[in-house]
Amino acid sequence: MATNLREERYRQNGYTSLQKTTAGRAAQRLYYLLRPFMGVGVRKRLQKACFSGWDKIPFPRWPVDRTVDTLMESAMRLVLKAQGQSGVPFIWFWPDEASACGMMTHDVEGQAGLDFCDELMNIDDSYAIKSAFQLIPEGREEAWRRTAARLRKRGFEANLHDLNHDGLLFADKEEFLQRARRINQYAREFGCDGFRSGVMYREQSWFGAFEFSYDMSVPNAAHLEPQRGGCCTVMPYFVGNLLELPLTTVQDYTLFHILNDYSIALWKEQIRLISQHHGLVSIITHPDYLVGRREREVYVDLLRHLADLRDRDGLWVALPGEVNRWWRNRHQMTLVPSGDGWRIEGPDSHRARVAYATLENDRLVYRLDGLGEELVGRIVGMQSAMAGPVREQPTRVLGKKQ
Repeated sequence: MATNLREERYRQNGYTSLQKTTAGRAAQRLYYLLRPFMGVGVRKRLQKACFSGWDKIPFPRWPVDRTVDTLMESAMRLVLKAQGQSGVPFIWFWPDEASACGMMTHDVEGQAGLDFCDELMNIDDSYAIKSAFQLIPEGREEAWRRTAARLRKRGFEANLHDLNHDGLLFADKEEFLQRARRINQYAREFGCDGFRSGVMYREQSWFGAFEFSYDMSVPNAAHLEPQRGGCCTVMPYFVGNLLELPLTTVQDYTLFHILNDYSIALWKEQIRLISQHHGLVSIITHPDYLVGRREREVYVDLLRHLADLRDRDGLWVALPGEVNRWWRNRHQMTLVPSGDGWRIEGPDSHRARVAYATLENDRLVYRLDGLGEELVGRIVGMQSAMAGPVREQPTRVLGKKQ
């Protein structure tokens, strides 16, 4: 069931009502053909009509859905009750005892966005936050190389953003496979490990055609995306060999131009819901839409909030590539009995910590080993990520260190 939810198999059709018909698909093609010539005002009116009724969608839950994580939590609670164990060890989700993870990304769409990349790096750097920029490759090869070189020189990340951002990457399987081959060629040529599709269009069952290490194209709850659905988890997960880093917060364009909200209130609420369950706070903004003073001020408020959570609450703010490496290394780590406790073996294990899932008043909680049984929060993400392999786990009761 968890895989069905993560990979959105529960939806018959994730598209909006406009896109379900032949005429609707033709209209979609026409829209993306004319999109470069449309002003933001025209696009806003069309998109608001398309998103009509979004706030009445019952599932996934808005503004954050944790159905997968809640299912895993319930399963672990049943295991603890059935076996009478006081605690089950697992490898803590994030490195260096971080409480949760934050990831800032920027999708660059047009020339205005390209021109603003350097200033956006300055803004991010002013809060000691490095971010990832996704750049459209096709027809922009030289601009891609120049921009990526500046990004990487300053410690930022450059990834691929679709092929040409025409909204048609996943419209047809045969056409997708042809485009995927070109995308993979650009990835090899430009040295990219990460990818995000244009407009968050996706078909996860086709992701095997990509040669990337990680993808960032799947929303948690896609109420305000052209393709509805959502992966229903705030944790990374594997789709075959590809690691999915889901989008777990609202996009800046949606916030400003669809919801008409020029504050970080919704972002803060989503970040709170994700962080209290120790998940991945994944954020998309667009340099193209942050050029204006009003939008830029909102973005700076968001950076200030993230920096405060990092400095005060232990939020690990990392590049997507760093999250990918950690999650893959964690997947290879092993819990090994050591005296009356456990130790962790495997790549990057010096940054990992043993934690224990326990029941407290019938509520699933967890504690980090070696911190005086300090209560950290509720257990989440009890998916394949929950434990990593456990070698020769003894049957004795686990829990408090003596």
